[in-house]
Amino acid sequence: MTFVQTVAFPGIAFGAGGLDRAAHLRRQDGAAAQGPGTLLRFCGGDPLMAEEGLTLWRERVPGRPEGAVFLGLEGGRPLWALEAAAGTPAPAGTVWAGLRGIMSQLPAPEAEAAATARALLGWHANHGFCAACGAPTRMAEAGWRRDCPACGATHFPRTDPVVIMLVTRGNAVLLARNPLWPPGMHSLLAGFMEPGETVEAAVRREVQEEAGVQVGRVGYLASQPWPFPASLMLGMRAEALTTEIAIDREEIESASWVSRERLMAVFMGRDPAIRAPRSGSIAGAILREWLAGRIAPAP
Repeated sequence: MTFVQTVAFPGIAFGAGGLDRAAHLRRQDGAAAQGPGTLLRFCGGDPLMAEEGLTLWRERVPGRPEGAVFLGLEGGRPLWALEAAAGTPAPAGTVWAGLRGIMSQLPAPEAEAAATARALLGWHANHGFCAACGAPTRMAEAGWRRDCPACGATHFPRTDPVVIMLVTRGNAVLLARNPLWPPGMHSLLAGFMEPGETVEAAVRREVQEEAGVQVGRVGYLASQPWPFPASLMLGMRAEALTTEIAIDREEIESASWVSRERLMAVFMGRDPAIRAPRSGSIAGAILREWLAGRIAPAP
């Protein structure tokens, strides 16, 4: 049996922004989208923001700037993104803002555009050479492909699927902590899927490897694009069959069962040891929905 989940998940950043990606305009290196449009600038993956109002800084441009990637259409006009050289100062009235820190404050359309741009620009920065022959590659399809002129290979942006699990047993949820996170922050267990693996198998394997807990029934809840650098978080619901914890210290620092009552105190900022996941993250959204009783218990 699997879980059936039908409720919406508010508070998840980067999704459901309604970006018109206009994929048909990418052909012939975006020749159909070369007219006047809007440019978003990034530096080291950080978007350029207006200091007041915390909104993406938009620059009107007469055409596609050299090296820019085509994100889609905004108000019927091309929307581009361009990575600035490291150390580029922000113009007056603007600031380079860490996307992870502001993701929950951006309107949905801006968050989706920023996530798409960051993932694409990061892919180009790290894939300048052909994986088949090692020759330099060049941008194609308005930033959605790289071609190798030496061997003819084509390369496309990749997205890495990651399972992130709400593991429950009765009135408690399994939370864990990575030592690289901010002090006190705990979240749901998560891990990358492996080749030849189903989503359900990945959930069971990751929970067993990281926490030593065996999982039975597994079901889908929600998803979130995660451009750090280019993942898709697959939010899953899992029922624990065992409660004894044996953590993998190479992956996590600690793990524990947290009661619903204690988790409520965590989100109210009243727990002395545990801090909630980042606002805007799928982990935080799932935990809030579970606290509110909108995620049905296992049948």
